[in-house]
Amino acid sequence: MVVGDAEHFQYRSSKYITEFFEDCDLEYVHQGETRPVWAAERIEEILAMPHASATVMPDAFVRVIRRLLDRAEVTNDDAERSLALAALNVVLAREGWAAFYDEHGIAQIKHIATNTVAQMANPHRPLTPSEIERRDQLTAYLNRCSEDDLIGEVLLPLFRQLGFHRITAVGHKDKALEYGKDVWMKYTLPTLHVLYFGIQAKKGKLDASGVSTSNVAEIHNQVTMMLGHEIFDPEISRRVLVDHAFIVAGGEITKQARNWIGNKLDASKRSQVMFMDRDDILDLFTVTNLPLPKDALPPPPASPWDEDDDVPF
Repeated sequence: MVVGDAEHFQYRSSKYITEFFEDCDLEYVHQGETRPVWAAERIEEILAMPHASATVMPDAFVRVIRRLLDRAEVTNDDAERSLALAALNVVLAREGWAAFYDEHGIAQIKHIATNTVAQMANPHRPLTPSEIERRDQLTAYLNRCSEDDLIGEVLLPLFRQLGFHRITAVGHKDKALEYGKDVWMKYTLPTLHVLYFGIQAKKGKLDASGVSTSNVAEIHNQVTMMLGHEIFDPEISRRVLVDHAFIVAGGEITKQARNWIGNKLDASKRSQVMFMDRDDILDLFTVTNLPLPKDALPPPPASPWDEDDDVPF
């Protein structure tokens, strides 16, 4: 089905097989091998990737299913891809799975026995070797980046990928205008109601001791300001209050710090505060498959032509 030898699926030559896997965020390159055999071996590798349980498919396989059933790839006899879906389900049913289209026309896959729909971008699932490598590169970047880099190069792309919009970074040039908010953004619920979020970000570890700029007491003051001051939403031309506050740290947020802030806030504000530390950032950034910041990438290998030696001929 991947290579298109099956009925109701688009035929793919070597170039387009490679593009298919690229669309699934997989680094497989077809180099002239027997197409069906090579594709079957790649699917076996994908199915062997880490996954949380026997009733959960690897994220990469979910991406393959969605790509296979993309309704943009209609064939002459199957405008709605219903015949392709039926053919695929004959194969999936042998292993206890079934594919279907959701209300948005996106292909999903579920475990028949438990009726569990496979979900993607689970930050708590086991990571693949390539994802572990990317996570390590991002860890090294967080160790050396500035607070502004943490916000601009990591947090803003991450929250955009997670579905937040109208993300506005206040910046650090004028703290008087910041009111405790490094970033504000909003999220639209399926009911079309809108929630507003503020982010207070710190580069290092947050604990309940010391008097440095990462002191949890300073964070508490800024969160209090964040929840008490209005922000202007230009899309609706009026001022609104922040509904929830993210406290984000590029390092660890200790249990003592979480408890200290929780005890200082009253019951109503306590439910408005959420914490996100380094592990949360690393896991979410990795599983959402975001490109790493430019400075987090390893340097390209040196070219032999970069040396000053004369050309040997």
